[in-house]
Amino acid sequence: MSNFALLFCFAFSTLSSCTVLKKRNDKPIIGVLAQGVGSPQLQKASYIAASYVKFLESAGARVVPVMINQTLEEYKTLFNSINGILYPGGGASIVSSGYANAARIFYELAIEANSRGDYFPVWGTCLGFEELTYLTSGKQLLSQTNTSGVALPLVFTNGSRESKLFKGFPAEVLDALASEPITENSHKWSLTLESYNSNADLKKFYKVLTTNSDGKTEFVSTMEAYGFPIYGTQWHPEKNAFEWTRPYIPHSPSAVKTTFFMADFVVNEARKNFHRFEDEEVEKRALIYNYNPVYTGNKSAFEQIYYF
Repeated sequence: MSNFALLFCFAFSTLSSCTVLKKRNDKPIIGVLAQGVGSPQLQKASYIAASYVKFLESAGARVVPVMINQTLEEYKTLFNSINGILYPGGGASIVSSGYANAARIFYELAIEANSRGDYFPVWGTCLGFEELTYLTSGKQLLSQTNTSGVALPLVFTNGSRESKLFKGFPAEVLDALASEPITENSHKWSLTLESYNSNADLKKFYKVLTTNSDGKTEFVSTMEAYGFPIYGTQWHPEKNAFEWTRPYIPHSPSAVKTTFFMADFVVNEARKNFHRFEDEEVEKRALIYNYNPVYTGNKSAFEQIYYF
């Protein structure tokens, strides 16, 4: 901090006046939401696919697992300690699960925080995207589509290349996204464009950036909120670089570049937040480094999984 900045802080002698001078948090910590397993066991009641952790770490963030079935106060404390949250894909209920409950709490805390100028990004991938549609609309608006295990090119909407999400991407990556099947889809449920257009809450809150089709039904594949740092992709940007168990996952140079530019965007959004843990020891105990990923690539769609 410059001498001028120090004098400014001392002159006003408040934390808030000093915080205003901070432009960027170069040690962002992002929460990744866990979800329950089908047959819970001791120390294997919930999980996070390691590819989401690698996705964020590749762009310079550290990760904290957000456990399910915690108290509201525990979630509030964690919210005020991390710099953003990612809702991953999976198979949990978006209405009545530990995943859904935690997602709702962090969504509401994020809306409240962002409304008072405390920038806190929320990202949803696949199931996380679907969860966001439910949290914003209060309704289950998803329809079944034939999109389980297919890579597709994106159909960009008018002006979406200049959106918050995509405007920093190189033209060659955007062109590849529009012309090559490099976005991997693993979902049976989608938000159809018709459902989006017929729901006033979703239309008011989110801008549709890309769409896709299963050959019969057009659905929303990428969206960003108008007034909040809240984003969702129905497709999986993390898989291209970090998952190898399925033949339909693309690994071309353009596909891998997509992974890293998406990760870079998410982490840069978290750099705009200045939450922090109460002390270094509490922070260390919360980090994902305290857990070991398990190799599951011989029996799962995920190469590695963290169990909790």
